[in-house]
Amino acid sequence: MAKVTVRYWAAAKAAAGVAEEPCEAETLADALAAVREQHPGELVRVLRRCSFLVDGDPVGTRAHETVRLTEGGTVEVLPPFAGG
Repeated sequence: MAKVTVRYWAAAKAAAGVAEEPCEAETLADALAAVREQHPGELVRVLRRCSFLVDGDPVGTRAHETVRLTEGGTVEVLPPFAGG
């Protein structure tokens, strides 16, 4: 398992109650399951609308089970942003 940092932005940060936290996971799907378990409630709802960056690269439409995490990496949780 890789030790990564999960960073929350905007509504995800408010729902999680923290700006970032460590996580151990092999894939993005594993990391998201861990944070859902850690923060049941509002964050689970917010995550459904989020996009994700893994080590600075957009995940896009890739299946989360196929996105491997690397030791010391970062998962950015980005809710939709308003504005123009």
